[in-house]
Amino acid sequence: MSTVVPLHFEPRTRRQALQRLAHSALFGTGLGVLPFMPVQAGTQVEEQLSTAVRTALSAAVAGAAPPEPVLTTTADQQAYAQWLAVTGQGLVRFQRNPVERQEFLQTLWYEARRAGLSLSLVLGLVQVESAFRKHAVSSAGAMGFMQVMPFWARSIGDGDHTRLFHMQTNLRFGCVILRHYLDRERGDLFLGLGRYNGSRGQAAYPDAVLKAQRAWVHAVD
Repeated sequence: MSTVVPLHFEPRTRRQALQRLAHSALFGTGLGVLPFMPVQAGTQVEEQLSTAVRTALSAAVAGAAPPEPVLTTTADQQAYAQWLAVTGQGLVRFQRNPVERQEFLQTLWYEARRAGLSLSLVLGLVQVESAFRKHAVSSAGAMGFMQVMPFWARSIGDGDHTRLFHMQTNLRFGCVILRHYLDRERGDLFLGLGRYNGSRGQAAYPDAVLKAQRAWVHAVD
């Protein structure tokens, strides 16, 4: 796996992330999202991970959220603010609570940048995987925004799979796992996305993510 280079962020906790049971939230989490939509997760394959990948995942378990970027130039600050405004507006139909929407986007920015991923790609994947529902659970047992399989929590953390409902943990795991798969496929998006979904070589899932991604493309990508 290529080196994951962290950006300069300062953690800031506005409130503790809520820990709620998964299945009770499938038909509405109190987050103001759209009615139930089926999740699209497949079956990620448990595999041996490099030390770098394991370290990157372990650091997110039970971490504070949301991280807040330290943007040192006026241009960077303006670009970030514009992305938040434009992307936040597009996210209203999925997440109606403005505070939770802001926290989600801050965390997604941090984790996508940290893993060297396009912001729009991660947004497209989250849309397809969970329709931006924090407590979504698939029939295969995949959990949260990025539909992370519980075996990753057993492999990396203390086995408490409910941690995957923690926003930063879920986004960290999803982004690092996607980066890992893309690296294994030498940057091939089609194959990397297929591997993330457990459907490598099949077109339906990569096509869906790439189609969803187009709605989130922004100059800062």
